[in-house]
Amino acid sequence: MVGLLGRKISMTQVYKEQGEVIPVTVIEAGPCFVTQKKTKDSDGYEAVQLGYKETKEKLLNKAKIGHLKKAKVNLLKYLSEFKVSKIDEYEIGQEIKVNIFKEGELVKITGTTKGKGFTGVIKRWGFKGGRGSHGSMFHRAPGSIGRGSSDPSRVYKGTKLPGRKGGQRFTVTKLRVVQIDIERNLILVKGSVPGNHDGLLRIKRM
Repeated sequence: MVGLLGRKISMTQVYKEQGEVIPVTVIEAGPCFVTQKKTKDSDGYEAVQLGYKETKEKLLNKAKIGHLKKAKVNLLKYLSEFKVSKIDEYEIGQEIKVNIFKEGELVKITGTTKGKGFTGVIKRWGFKGGRGSHGSMFHRAPGSIGRGSSDPSRVYKGTKLPGRKGGQRFTVTKLRVVQIDIERNLILVKGSVPGNHDGLLRIKRM
């Protein structure tokens, strides 16, 4: 198995025997359950659909409830696909735990970044800003964005302007696994990962 679903718990630090202090993110990874198998004959590719985090029936729609009952697994809140090379090694309802990862290997983690709301160009894009005194009248504004009386007479697509910051899907790569706690389904990775506390994460081997 190449990956798991999990949730962000917290950040802490780990001390190595040599006295090195490593900042780590604690993630609850799994247990996940195989809810569907995608094959080349039926879908054109081979992948395994995993379900994570038990929930109440009233929080799911009927289509999802029927799909999970057909797989004979508990009602799970999140579903996600992972491509695999040998689909025959997995069975519907099979439990996948954090022991698929090993200490020292690299993983990439995808999550939804924290939403910052509507922000200006200084906070959103790191613009310098204008003078703060002497009647400047230009402090945190974006400045000129185009010439209206001649070519191009429009604003270019992709121009850095104020707007919504955060709340986007983001992936951090080459995060090293520092520790694994199989009994509590915890994985500790070096560095930070995107998202809020208790946010959903997709952990995949590099």
